Amino acid sequence: MNILIIGGTVFLGRHIAETALQAGHKVTLFNRGIHNPELFPEAEKIHGDRRKDVSLLKNRKWDAVIDTSGYFPKDVSTLAEVLKGSISQYIFISTVSVYSNFDKPNDENSELAQLPEGADETKITGETYGALKVLCEQEVLKAFKNEALIIRPGLIVGPHDPTGRFTYWPRRIARGGNILAPGNPAAPVQFIDVRDLAEWTIRLVEARTTGIFNATGPKELLKMGEFLKECKTVLKSNADFTWVSEDFLLKNDVAAYTEMPLWIPAQAEDMSRTDISKAVENGLTFHDLKTTIEDTLDWDKTIIEKFQQDASMTTEREQELLKAWNP
Repeated sequence: MNILIIGGTVFLGRHIAETALQAGHKVTLFNRGIHNPELFPEAEKIHGDRRKDVSLLKNRKWDAVIDTSGYFPKDVSTLAEVLKGSISQYIFISTVSVYSNFDKPNDENSELAQLPEGADETKITGETYGALKVLCEQEVLKAFKNEALIIRPGLIVGPHDPTGRFTYWPRRIARGGNILAPGNPAAPVQFIDVRDLAEWTIRLVEARTTGIFNATGPKELLKMGEFLKECKTVLKSNADFTWVSEDFLLKNDVAAYTEMPLWIPAQAEDMSRTDISKAVENGLTFHDLKTTIEDTLDWDKTIIEKFQQDASMTTEREQELLKAWNP
């Protein structure tokens, strides 16, 4: 197949491009050429900004486009208009954050978020991110109707993750010692190995699958306490976990999911019970947790300077909180 990837050199896009090339597909990357430009010399590369330069894609033919970097509806609609008649399938990478409520597990038919009245469609905030992705999905469906595949991932983890939202835990637990553990050890956690998501996406493209799919993992319910224990076992760590209450974390302005990775306050924890049965029925498979933990830490050890986007908890902040919890 002849596949156009919007992005293709950072995290998910990078893994999708690698998977497609390994499967023998012809790949064209459209991006600004800023991040990891040395990757994939065997792929065709068109350098441009999706906001200004999509005309570079005119008068070309591809079997499918995989859009890994659509965050604003205007950008998606502009790209879709240019590619109309040039592709057979539009694959849009969305997010499970599109749902309006997380007081129950969501499936693909659950109510979607709406942009707050007066919100700016050109700026992403915690309040607008999910709703903007909803509007992006609508632009794809408007332009391609029965030729659209929309994938809604949960937290994507694994090698080359620039966020640190999962990497924090293998990195921290490998250091050992007394570790702050957040909230309730029985709280559910969900995430998907980037390699599982990339491989499954390419399989869906090959099968010309359309529709909407939640995509996260693992296949069975995983609890926060079980996850941390598995990290400790896999990494042969001497870590000792001090579980602090949700009230304490909130009173001390600990930012859920970012500063304290994987922790979601109880009122929204059903976000980590997202229904993935449709994806599993359509071939989504999973690396075992041990492999994801090991491979993520092995990659992290190769990074000399941590990513600036990595906003997870600092050592100083952790020690400050532990002292406040148990003075």
